[in-house]
Amino acid sequence: MQVNYKYASPSQCRQVNNQTTLGFSADLSRDEKVSFSGKLKHPLLFRDAMLMLRDIVVSDMSQKQKERPEYFEWLDQEIERRIKTHEQYAPKIREGLKQKMSVCDEELSQQNEEIKKLQNIQRNLQKQIDAYDAWKDYYKIERDFWKFIRDRDYSLWFVLDPVITVHKDQVSFEAFSVDESTYGCLSVAMEEFDLLQEPKLGTTNIDFSAKLEKEMQRFRSYTDVTLSVNPDGFTVENDVVPEYVEKKIDLPETWIKGFNQVSSAAALDGIELELSPSDMYDICAFLRKHKEKKSPRYMKWILEPEQRIQIVFEPFGKVITLNAVYKGKKKREEKIWGRRRWLVMEKLLPIAKAFYVKFLGFGMPQFIRADMGTLQMTVGFSSWSSNDWVKGTAFNIMAGFTGNGNYNEVYKLLKQQRCLSMQEIFDHFKDSVIQDKVKAGIGMLFRKGEGYFDMVNNKVRFRHLCNEPIPHQLYEITNIEKQVEKYSKKTFNNMRVMYTPKKEFIFTTTYNEGNYYAPSNTEIVIDQDAQIVKLNCSCATFKRGAKNISEPCAHILALYVASFKLLKLENLEYNKEYKINDIMEMLL
Repeated sequence: MQVNYKYASPSQCRQVNNQTTLGFSADLSRDEKVSFSGKLKHPLLFRDAMLMLRDIVVSDMSQKQKERPEYFEWLDQEIERRIKTHEQYAPKIREGLKQKMSVCDEELSQQNEEIKKLQNIQRNLQKQIDAYDAWKDYYKIERDFWKFIRDRDYSLWFVLDPVITVHKDQVSFEAFSVDESTYGCLSVAMEEFDLLQEPKLGTTNIDFSAKLEKEMQRFRSYTDVTLSVNPDGFTVENDVVPEYVEKKIDLPETWIKGFNQVSSAAALDGIELELSPSDMYDICAFLRKHKEKKSPRYMKWILEPEQRIQIVFEPFGKVITLNAVYKGKKKREEKIWGRRRWLVMEKLLPIAKAFYVKFLGFGMPQFIRADMGTLQMTVGFSSWSSNDWVKGTAFNIMAGFTGNGNYNEVYKLLKQQRCLSMQEIFDHFKDSVIQDKVKAGIGMLFRKGEGYFDMVNNKVRFRHLCNEPIPHQLYEITNIEKQVEKYSKKTFNNMRVMYTPKKEFIFTTTYNEGNYYAPSNTEIVIDQDAQIVKLNCSCATFKRGAKNISEPCAHILALYVASFKLLKLENLEYNKEYKINDIMEMLL
């Protein structure tokens, strides 16, 4: 998808004495003309949070091609061997070749004369053609263009400008990394500002260049900073408005889909741990001091009720014990890959009051929220560095956001109210639309980039990700969703539930594919924190994949959606198998 941004002027940071105006130019191609002006009460907090957001935008943890020292060592030896062979046999061969070459030289000299005549004719014709060629200066112009881009803003052509949304209660800045594995959202409460004018609500992209980043690094505690978002741009000292800035960026489909899938993943239930800044420092310090050179590369969180949290770093086998105490009721272990991305949190260590880490389960993303008082930074990491948000797991299906639902009604409601919790949206439609249909409508809002899930306040917020509608193919119902919808109708036919002494639910069912296919036996084990402990399916699709939640089949997703509604069952006997009819009688 190609997006075009147009700004009245570059964003600027103007300083007069100790008065600084941080001016973000808004995208003129959007319908909503967003404007905001307010004096920051804690400019240094805002500075460090925005610089961290910039780090997320330009971060790229994708695997780079490594050098092959063994190959080059062999190559040097092979070259040396061939040189020795050449020195041994070349003299004899050279005498015979000289005789043959003397005969060929005479013939070659005659042919060279003819070739020179033809080349002179060719050069004369080419000069005549070049004199009328409209593209003769193309490569020079192209080199000059890229030199201009490099000098002006080195990261201009591969970085998408952050998305800023002005809400009634906060201003949020969202960004997505180049490698599509990290999402960042900075939420700044209105209490952080002394407003200088009435804000105009809406969403826009802001011109956030590398030059502006360097200017922000100069903020000091004695500096008064005013944040200004102005669609009319900003003037320079001589009061001349710079010419318009236009950016054209070709976004990958996975970038758009990933940005929207983050909200579906954020809406899932999980376990949340509260860490102190010193705990996060211990994690970052270990990652900074130890560079792994072999697999496995993960950190394993050992969580025991009422015990201090322990983390095992592989492949070193080192264990660090945090000050944080796990408040859950069941012992569990969580493995985290792509852990070096956590170093992005280092900038917030001196200013954060606490960090909240949310785990969704094995092979699932993680979220970290930094509490800085009136500022909240939420960072989401995909399952591992090389895995973007759209590979494997369909988070919208796991969250129940399947189908179109009552999307049109949800869109109108959110556009009017701008921000509502899930329950408030359900209550608004409870007399006219069933809850599953409302949930599907919310999911479609996320997928079209017209809203996002605010983890800080557990609310759905209205915002347009792009300055024009997202193409239909980027949010259309996928084949796996159609399969899940088909299997969901069959799920309850043979569904069985068992409750174990470990306080885990075991859900099983069988999907009959027809006379020509073997039935698929599907099983999911879910603990009391609503996290998947184990899963299995006999279908070929699941067996070909990673055999975990990172690559589920449609059978597992359909069973998960159905089983999630039964996790609140009470008074079940241990190790007794209940059929769906037994469960319905209990509910009635």
